[in-house]
Formats: sequence, C-alpha cells, structure tokens
Amino acid sequence: MATILEQIDQQLATIQQDERWRQLPAIENAKNRWMTFNGKQLLNLASNDYLGLADSPVLAQAAQAAIAEYGTGSGASRLVTGNNDLFTQLEQELAQFKLQEAALVFNSGYTANLGIISAVAKRKTLIFSDRLNHASIIDGVKLAGAKHIRYRHNDMDHLESLLEKHRDIDNKMIISDTVFSMDGDLADLCRLADLKAQHNCLLMVDEAHATGIFGAGRGLAHALGVEKQIDLHMGTFSKGLGSFGGYVAGSRKLIDFLINTGRALIYTTGLPPATIAANLAAIRLLQQDASAGSKLCDQAVALCHKLQQQGINTGASASPIIPVILNDNERTLQVQRALIEQGYYVGAIRPPTVPVNSARLRIALRADLTSAELQHFETTILEQICN
Repeated sequence: MATILEQIDQQLATIQQDERWRQLPAIENAKNRWMTFNGKQLLNLASNDYLGLADSPVLAQAAQAAIAEYGTGSGASRLVTGNNDLFTQLEQELAQFKLQEAALVFNSGYTANLGIISAVAKRKTLIFSDRLNHASIIDGVKLAGAKHIRYRHNDMDHLESLLEKHRDIDNKMIISDTVFSMDGDLADLCRLADLKAQHNCLLMVDEAHATGIFGAGRGLAHALGVEKQIDLHMGTFSKGLGSFGGYVAGSRKLIDFLINTGRALIYTTGLPPATIAANLAAIRLLQQDASAGSKLCDQAVALCHKLQQQGINTGASASPIIPVILNDNERTLQVQRALIEQGYYVGAIRPPTVPVNSARLRIALRADLTSAELQHFETTILEQICN
C-alpha cells in the first residue's frame, strides 16, 4: 500500500501525462480589459467581469469611503462584532432588487452554496441536481450528507422520471445553475418551477453567471418571470457585479433559518467594509442602467452564430460564456497559445472541470469591448481554428 506522499506523486505524474497540469498564471491587472501575461499585453477574454465593473471608479470610490469610515477589516464573524450598517443596507437593497423578502451575504459564492445546502438539507434529503452544476453545489451536497441524485444536463424529462420514482419521499430539493459556467447555456427554469410545484420540492437556483446580465441584472429567474416560484436565489458579486462575495435571497423564514444554522456564515469573519460598500454601489448602478447585459448577450449570440457557420462547436450557449469545444486537451492548449501570440487571453478548460474528451476554450465576452476589438478577435479565432 502506497503512502500518502507516494500516492500524490502518482497522481501528479498522471495529471502531467494527460495534459491536465495546472499552474497559477503570471498575470497582472487580471480584472482589466487589457491584462499583462508573461510581460505581454493581452485582451482579456477569460474573466467573469462581464460588465467591466471591477474597474469602475464608482465602486472604487465607495470602497475607499468605507475604508476611511470603518477601516480595512470587520474584526469578527457577523454574529459577534463583524456586522455593521453597510451589511444591513446591502441586504435590504439586494432583497428589493431580487424581489424577495430578505437576503443574506456570504463571503463567496462557493461558501454560500456550501452554507445554504448543508443547512437546509439533511441526511434523508433527496437532492436532484443537474449533472453540470458547479462544483460548489456538488460539495455542498457532500457536506450535507444528503442523497445526491443527478439528472442528465437540462433533461427535464429525466428529472421528472426521477421525481416520479421518489414520489413517496417528502424531503426533496431541486438545485440548478441558471447559466452553466463552462457551457454558457441556460436552465429551463419554467419547467423546473412546474416540477417543483408538482412534486412539492424546495427549489434553489445559482444565478452566479446570470446576475448583472439577464432580467435587468436581477438574473434569469426574473427574466423568465418565475422569481416568485423559486425558494432560494443564490448568486455572487464577484462576476457581473465586479466585486466579491456571495448572497442568497428568499423568504424571511429561510433567511432567518440560515442566520441561525448556516455554519459558513456563523463561523467565519465577515467581509471587509470596502467589499460590502462596493457591492452596494454595484447594485445601485444596475438599478440606474441595466442595459449593458442585454447588449452583451446580443453580441455573444452573433459571435456564436458566426463560429457555428464555420463548423465550430459552441454547444448551446445563450450567454456571454461561449465554449469552443475542441475535445482534445493538447489541441485546446495549442490554440490557446496561438491566441496569446495574437494578443488574446482565453481560458483553456480541460477535465476534470469538464467531461473527458470535451476540452474547450472558454470565451467570456465583456461589455467594455469595442466593436473593432470584437471584430478582430472573431477573425483571429477563426483563422487559428479553421486553418
């Protein structure tokens, strides 16, 4: 039997052999439209800063004012002394923005999913989860110790058959991303809401990649008019909103329950005041003008169409996340390197983040691209893939 260190050596060797080796990239100004990678200026098409708000002077000024008034840290967990009036303002305005009774801020989207699922679900809970849900959802189910029943991606008939199979079980929950992070396609929230009602389930959605983009920035549930039929609306400030942290919105009862039982909230220091102030500024900006998200989606649809015309597989993307599915790990890395040489940085996503033989470039369009930049990128990526 190999020791732990011997097993680690074996695993690392396998990762390298399979072209799945990961290293932290040497990047400067990673949040900006233009970034520096290994000393080279590149147009950033890998970031989740879809609206370009991470570089917003409005958010920066709000953060600076909060530091001047409150200092740099919160000092303790929110239930001890780490709370302040900025949290109250943010959660009240966030609840109103999401058209829900209440909201609660977590330290990140990942810890939000861990905290929500592990608090709400029990060992006898059946959790029906889309097969392509984010890793944080999967880890939340594991932490809860619940029974994890995964349905085929976006296959509502399969989900319905699984719910029928377990019709006699009362303790059930459905969880789905609304925009899937590696495919850019959208969940069928209308059908999910119908199935939730028919089978008396709790329904939770992860709006991380939809917040700021769909439904006047409120998310896909709002865009489709089903926000009142969903129990738990989880999301993040760290993508379209350009800041950091996670949140959940729902009924006052559910939020009170999470305050009292959510270990990911109870046992961690609260977010710093500067972050909370930036989050609040981002929500207020969206309420003033949320048009950038819909324009960005139109650009993404147009780019997908042009790539598909050349026989390039972009899956079912309907968001600013565009997968260019090349299948082979080595080929994906090769095209990524070629794009870097041409001045563009896109993500190269390989297993286990995506299924085996589905390696891809992950293009993340952003609202602050000029039409000339977008046109030149389109021409460049077609040349690199098709030639």
